[in-house]
Amino acid sequence: MSIPAEPFFLKTDYGERFCLFYPPRSSDERSGAFIYIHPFGDEMNKSRRMAAMQARAFAAMGFSVLQIDLFGCGDSSGEFRDARWDIWKHDLSVAKRWIENRASSPASLWGLRLGALLALDFAKSSGDSFDQIILWQPVINGELFLNQFLRLQMAKEIFTDAGMEKTSGKNKLRNRLANGETLEIAGYELTSSLAAAIDNLKAAELIVTKGVIHWFEIAAEPGRSMGPAGTNVITEWRREGIDPYVYIVPCVPFWATQEISECPELVSATLNVFATAAS
Repeated sequence: MSIPAEPFFLKTDYGERFCLFYPPRSSDERSGAFIYIHPFGDEMNKSRRMAAMQARAFAAMGFSVLQIDLFGCGDSSGEFRDARWDIWKHDLSVAKRWIENRASSPASLWGLRLGALLALDFAKSSGDSFDQIILWQPVINGELFLNQFLRLQMAKEIFTDAGMEKTSGKNKLRNRLANGETLEIAGYELTSSLAAAIDNLKAAELIVTKGVIHWFEIAAEPGRSMGPAGTNVITEWRREGIDPYVYIVPCVPFWATQEISECPELVSATLNVFATAAS
């Protein structure tokens, strides 16, 4: 049976945030609450179905789940061009207070792609402890992620500037950001401030010691291992005394497919972790 969500607007210091709350629908004596942190740009829209699938599955298992559209995203107040990384972290602090009061349980974070990087940065800077931190295919390097986003504009401009080399095109866009310009890319107005904040983020430097980390890596086919970039992050974390759990799940990159797609294997793998922990 489908678990209906409760829509509402959550007040913050920067306007209202559209939220969906999934109350626990299990008779189990299970306590816990998840805050879902969505990815960046159009990846958010492509991932809504998967986020809903996982949220309903968590609720059926007995957990509370809060999905929040961050400032300037989705149905929340504010324009994307006014979004700031610190405002998004403030949104999460408000969400954390709300769900802990509602569920009377410690909050856990569940982030996808850049949302996973935001979860780590928030957990590190807030100083609070978190029960669990779930990372779905986390962005590892903010600068490389931003380069990929800029390529969307480069692909568009190549039709009007056929001689533009990819490297010079990227540098041109980055120079405009460095000069304080706001760029419209794939329908999103990216400011120099937000770009600079993303640029400076590296997963290896986000050392979070309070909370168990579960890293879910998407693989193109069964039997694949984690890529070198992710392996390097795990190695750095372990040097700092952090030993995350790592799970490799064969799945399509649903946040980037042309059509809306699903990965039930990822939902099952995530649920199995918490079913095992509770048994």
